Amino acid sequence: MTRRRLILAALIALAIAAWFLSGAHDALTLQALQAEQARFRAWLAAEPLVVAGGFFLIYVLMAAVSLPGATLLTVLGGALFGLGWGLLIISFASALGATLAALIARTLAREPLERRFAPQLARINAGIAREGAFYLFTLRLIPLFPFFVINLVMGLTRMRLWTFYWVSQLGMLPGTAVFVNAGRELGSLESLSGILSPGLIGSFALIGLFPWLARGGVVLAKRRRLAVRFARPARFDHDIVVIGGGSAGLVASYIAAAVKARVALVERDRLGGDCLNTGCVPSKALIRAARLASEVRGAGRFGVQAGEPKIDFPAVMGHVQRAVQDIEPHDSRERYEGLGVTVMAGEAFLEDPWRVRVTDEAGASRVVTTRHVIIASGARPRVPPLPGLEAIEVLTSDNLWRLEALPERLLVLGGGPIGCELGQAFARLGSHVALVEMGGQLLPREDPEVAAEVARRLGEEGVELHLGTRALGVVPGEEGGQALSVERTVPGGEGWRDSLPFSHLLVAVGRQANVSGMGLEALGVETRGDGTLAVDESLQSVLPNVWACGDVAGPYQLTHASAHQAWHATVNALFGEFKRFRVTYRALPAVTFTDPEVARVGLNEREARERGVAFEVTRYELAELDRAIAEGETEGFIKVLTVPGRDRLLGATIVGEGAGEMLAEFTLAMTHGIGLNKLLGTIHPYPTRSEAVKATAGVWKNAHKPERLLGWLERYFRWRRG
Repeated sequence: MTRRRLILAALIALAIAAWFLSGAHDALTLQALQAEQARFRAWLAAEPLVVAGGFFLIYVLMAAVSLPGATLLTVLGGALFGLGWGLLIISFASALGATLAALIARTLAREPLERRFAPQLARINAGIAREGAFYLFTLRLIPLFPFFVINLVMGLTRMRLWTFYWVSQLGMLPGTAVFVNAGRELGSLESLSGILSPGLIGSFALIGLFPWLARGGVVLAKRRRLAVRFARPARFDHDIVVIGGGSAGLVASYIAAAVKARVALVERDRLGGDCLNTGCVPSKALIRAARLASEVRGAGRFGVQAGEPKIDFPAVMGHVQRAVQDIEPHDSRERYEGLGVTVMAGEAFLEDPWRVRVTDEAGASRVVTTRHVIIASGARPRVPPLPGLEAIEVLTSDNLWRLEALPERLLVLGGGPIGCELGQAFARLGSHVALVEMGGQLLPREDPEVAAEVARRLGEEGVELHLGTRALGVVPGEEGGQALSVERTVPGGEGWRDSLPFSHLLVAVGRQANVSGMGLEALGVETRGDGTLAVDESLQSVLPNVWACGDVAGPYQLTHASAHQAWHATVNALFGEFKRFRVTYRALPAVTFTDPEVARVGLNEREARERGVAFEVTRYELAELDRAIAEGETEGFIKVLTVPGRDRLLGATIVGEGAGEMLAEFTLAMTHGIGLNKLLGTIHPYPTRSEAVKATAGVWKNAHKPERLLGWLERYFRWRRG
């Protein structure tokens, strides 16, 4: 605790102690107020400004330090000043005191609580930013909740103090008026319960329900305005129309059909989207072939002499295409039509929130009506506007799979997961690969030591790494070829320029959402700064019946993230009138399929420090794992972040062979609140890589063993031995 917080805590403790030691709490009772009522009024008549000012100050201080007696002071204010002046004075005093109480709670406790519970508080603060004023107003209207508790709890959030003040000022007015008015009859009151009769509490409850009813009315009003503006259909062809047949769209369609909703799926290209046709499936098939080539080269260390493998690149690409074809039936039109989905080939355009025009390749179009629309239009590779780039054929993760010959010199622009995976794969197949990354490390979202492991392996396998290097444009190279002009920068020094020759340029600098061409702009559906559609935590857009999921919604462009979002978008669209589910990414896993693999769920050290989350690190080297030793794959480690002193997981990062498969156990643990103690108590088969999870839990347990208890046991056994 900082010195400022210590001083503030000490002052508050002294004020509370003085309050009780002075006997003021005994004097501030209904009977005492009734007995001194005439004396108070005489004092007010003699010195009105002193009494009013002193009353205001005392009320503010009592509310600020959450002392008991504010209710009685309110009654006294009504007796002294009447309804008008009493309501004016007490209204401002209570709001100011409440704001000071919130400020005190914020100063004393918010920072340490945010360090300890950052993920949970981040979600709460996101909700406060969105609906905090409405929520606080509702609590203020209902006197069933102690106001001092509301002050302290809301003070721990990120709500602006000015917002807290004016909402409290308005929200407490009805309750304050009731108590001030009761004060006018101070002499006839037998107890404070006479003020809050069951009927009056019921009235307050009805007042408290008013904002919720008002919000429902606002939603209905929005829908009414939409209906007036766009002529809402009297009946609908479908419950949901899904635009986009990639991972998100397929899952959304599947879920809607499973609950017997009538759903149409519109896709302009091939079902399966990027994952099946140009992303996950073909890239993993290519990586497998490249890995096999690497294993053949390294077989000598196991006593198997195989020599340099011969790469038949057209056959490799044939293997890639067969993998796509074999998986394609899982995402086929026939399968989804068999599930009850109406599959429509063509371009989708929203004429209004309920009408979708679908135009096929021949130009024929039809309009279908729907209660809800789910946008799952995906994303495409981002190609930066570099000079000279338009004059060459640029490779991306979309068109890479049409290559017929192995690139002689492949230059990869971008050191993220896609660039690292494909760069390593082509290097193993025999291309000379150079990789350019503007940042200071590969895999910029990972911890530096994780990126360093990948960079080391890529360098050993012949990939030429250019980190901290900015691409300037494509320029003529030697002997009629092309080259990429780059500028290298050194922190604290001067940059210098160079040119890197290439036969093929692969751009892997990220992806941009497909948001144009569907009529969303005209309907007022907004986009974020990164180009994705702006949706809330339930994945609803500014239009009540238009939702989004997958790459087009962000922030994670991963197949399993798309499926995760698709469930939420579909269930919220179909059943949101009864219950909404907010999508959470706390236990979202991610794997980079380089060699060594990099797998992570939850926070890593870099993110924890950026968010101010207190954490403890437990590390286990895979060189200690028997299975890894037996297979000669000992590089890598497991790094787990936990709450300090506890076994609750904040995140896990794995680098090494089979990292993606080992990560599943940590993901399960984070999803269901399973701690390291229970992982340690789970039987794992020997010898397997999954034992590394248990071994990591063992390292944590050894660091937290009860030393005092063990000391007692040592003395006990020494005594037993005689």
